[in-house]
Amino acid sequence: MKRRAKESVPLDRELEDLPPPLRWREWMARVEAVIFAAAEPVSREVLARVIGKSCRLDLLIDDLRDELRGRPYELVAAAGGWRLQTRKLHAEAIRAALQINDNAEELTKAEAAVLMAVGYFQPVTRGELGEIFGREVSRDLIASLRAQNLIAAGPRSPQPGAPYAYVTTPAFLAQFGFDSLRDLPDLERLEDAGLLDSEEAVDDASTAPTADEPEADVA
Repeated sequence: MKRRAKESVPLDRELEDLPPPLRWREWMARVEAVIFAAAEPVSREVLARVIGKSCRLDLLIDDLRDELRGRPYELVAAAGGWRLQTRKLHAEAIRAALQINDNAEELTKAEAAVLMAVGYFQPVTRGELGEIFGREVSRDLIASLRAQNLIAAGPRSPQPGAPYAYVTTPAFLAQFGFDSLRDLPDLERLEDAGLLDSEEAVDDASTAPTADEPEADVA
């Protein structure tokens, strides 16, 4: 005999039977639980599913941040949503306990330069990146950034051959602690810091230009 499936009961978002202080505390607990359980930053739209229509989410987030002030982790904005992350002052203890290798692979100078260019000029094709750097940007470098889920294929360019234009991903925002692309540093500040030496940056990742080389479909 088959067991009857349990009927799903809609979540009570409004909590009108609770007094306002307890209602607020329950909304705070729900939001913290959802963010804690998520592997990626949680958007405003997702959090709205567990709180009432009258709940002012930004104020609730502020209260959560205040409550976590003495904890070893914090609530931060990232990729258009929020996530919980451990505080930097505990990084050494975490690495020691979990035996995390300090020599974890980092972006090469060439990868960082091309990623920065995609961030500022997206959507941008590989050919357009070559024009920015004054030399061809290799497909291997683009593939490496895509394998790290930092860039992805965006719309097709109207150029001959309809090459893919590349854009950054939500993982890019989350990894570098940006809430949105508006948080990218000002280009003038990067120039002043000497971080825009494009020719030197892509030198080890360039290949000799090939005339009229078609762009392969790599999406």
